[in-house]
Order: sequence, then structure tokens, then C-alpha cells
Amino acid sequence: MITCMGDRGSDSAGLAVFSSLRERNLRRYSLCSPQSGFDWKVLGEALRSETSCQVDMSWIENHGRLVSSVPAQTLERLLIRKFPSIHLLSVGRAIEIYKDMGHPKDIARRYQFEKIEASHCVGHTRMATESAVSLAHAHPFTAGEDFCLVHNGSLSNPWSLRRRLEKQGIRFETDNDTEAACRFLEWRMREGQSLEEALQMAFGELDGFYTLLMATAEQMVLVRDAFACKPAVVAETPDYVAVGSEFRSLAHLPGIEEADLFEPAPEEIYSWNV
Repeated sequence: MITCMGDRGSDSAGLAVFSSLRERNLRRYSLCSPQSGFDWKVLGEALRSETSCQVDMSWIENHGRLVSSVPAQTLERLLIRKFPSIHLLSVGRAIEIYKDMGHPKDIARRYQFEKIEASHCVGHTRMATESAVSLAHAHPFTAGEDFCLVHNGSLSNPWSLRRRLEKQGIRFETDNDTEAACRFLEWRMREGQSLEEALQMAFGELDGFYTLLMATAEQMVLVRDAFACKPAVVAETPDYVAVGSEFRSLAHLPGIEEADLFEPAPEEIYSWNV
């Protein structure tokens, strides 16, 4: 699916995959180096030497994969002090993130997407229209734990949202409009709302055009704005649910001939539980 959508967006691509850890005290951390050749063993050894926490460090290309009981704040402080070039892409018990610049088919091959096993995933291919082409600006965006969002469209009020969230102590990493939507929803969930409740609030707060596909460890959620001008198509079968910007990304899937195919309605929340 992500390779097919490379014609739609060829600047960068990303994939968030979810598969829960068994031990409740452990977290997955997805890390990325902007330069190839980074020695991930050094980072793992530094973390072991400064904490008494379990550290399981692995990597593929310029992405590091850490499973550890170390608190996120401790890891963030270590990165700032000793490894300032390393990006923390995601944290959670279930989520892992892979994203990079380049054509989606090359990224899928580089990070061996065909070998990934997970309960659900969210992918994105980007053609930049309002901010830089960089690893940080690539989708999916994440905030908090086990939450990611991809966006097709353009928001007209991301800076007013950003100023409001910054007053709550929320830090931003890019000038991308999608990050504002992602951090707004995560903020509302952190304040006690469900994702569906946060989206109902977002319908009155997000100004612009958008199709948003989101995932947590337990669910996948899709919404479109009131005008529904950004495309989406859904395929539901007894075995899977698949969402794409165009049907051609779904056409090769097994059993697609018998799938329930539909176009999501505007400002309606579609949610699938894992």
C-alpha cells in the first residue's frame, strides 16, 4: 500500500506499527540518526552505565530500537547531554516508528517493511506543500505514548493552536500544521477525554481541510472535515480493515473483491478496536 502511494507523495514516508509488550514496566523507544553510520551500541552502553534499568538496543539502518524500563524523561535528558543529534520518534508499550526521506518504495525496502509483524499500522507518503522536507516533518507524527496521526490536507489555524498549547507547557519540534493537530488531540486525551471525545472537540477547533487517520495501542480512528474534500476509502472484511487515500492502494489486498467498500462521511468518527 505504501509503495503504491509513492506516486501520490514521494518526498518522504513513514510507518507506525503496533505490537504490545508483555512486561508492563517496559517501553519501546524509536530513535533515529539524521546521519548513517551512528554507533547505536555506544548509546545503549551509555544508558546502561547511567541507570540500573534493563536496556535492549537494536537497530536497522539509521533507526535505533530500544526496549527498556528507563523512564522517558531519563532517556530524553541523556540524548540532550550526550547525543543531541538523535531524534526520539516515539515512545510507548506498543508503538514503533520508521520514517525517512526519499521515495516510499526505497524506504519500505530499506527498513524491511515486508518483515514487520503487528496488529495494526498507520503509514503515510508525503508531498510537502507547507513546510520543509525533512525527517522531523515526515509523518506519522506522535505525541505522548502509543499515539500517532497522519494527515492529508492543510490547516489554516495551526499557529493559534500552537500558541494555546504552548501556554500549557507543550513543546513543538516542527512548524508543520499536522503536529498542531496531533498535540492538540493528545493533550485532550491526557486531560481525560477519549480519542472520540477529543475529536468531537477538534471539529470545532481545527480550521481547514483534513482527513486524519490515527492509532493507539487499542484502536484505529478515521475522520474527515465538514467538507470532506480530501479523499479516503475504507475496505472492511472479516479479516482486516484497510484505509487508503485511493482505491488503487487497496486493489491488491486479499479478498478485496468481497470487501465492504465505502467513502467515509464528513465529520463522522470511524473507529475500529483491536
